[in-house]
Amino acid sequence: MNLFEKDVLTTGEVAKICNVASRTVSKWFDSGQLRGYRIPGSKDRRIPVSNLVKFMKGHGIPMDGLMSGSTRVLIVDSDEDVINTLTKVLSEQTNYEVHSATSAFEAGVECERFRPHVMLLDIHVSDSEGRDVCKVLRASDDLQVTKIIGMSSKLTDGQVAQLRHQGFDSALRKPFSVRQVIDAIEGAHALVY
Repeated sequence: MNLFEKDVLTTGEVAKICNVASRTVSKWFDSGQLRGYRIPGSKDRRIPVSNLVKFMKGHGIPMDGLMSGSTRVLIVDSDEDVINTLTKVLSEQTNYEVHSATSAFEAGVECERFRPHVMLLDIHVSDSEGRDVCKVLRASDDLQVTKIIGMSSKLTDGQVAQLRHQGFDSALRKPFSVRQVIDAIEGAHALVY
């Protein structure tokens, strides 16, 4: 989707750009925070790109979703080696924008600022259980659409199924190959659209 060819966007397109749920965009619109108009004779909303840009700047929403359309990936792991390796490989082999965090607290801050499309989350992250991070994300309206991939070296098939019930979208067993990571990100991110 090349947004520069468009002057006006749907709520769904705005949701993808800001990485929030469509209903969040509708709330912004209905409360008057995000200016636009309704299609006559319909409930459909339309948001001019110029209004969206002003709104994003005013609310500190990253502009990269508007500019590049590249997938934003947040890696959360207390093992610096895992973060460094994944960041290096993903930066070299994909056009993902990659950020990282080494604790649940740092992950929360990054999620607010960076609004990742996909989070690679070590389920044993140092300062809490990854399951708690997942629960908090799933409770946030603004981060509902972030796909969460659990990572662990100690996962049985039963535990993978359990993670899905706890809000994770998929899981990766460590050690994993670069291809497995990219496939997991692509698979999770495809679900967003």
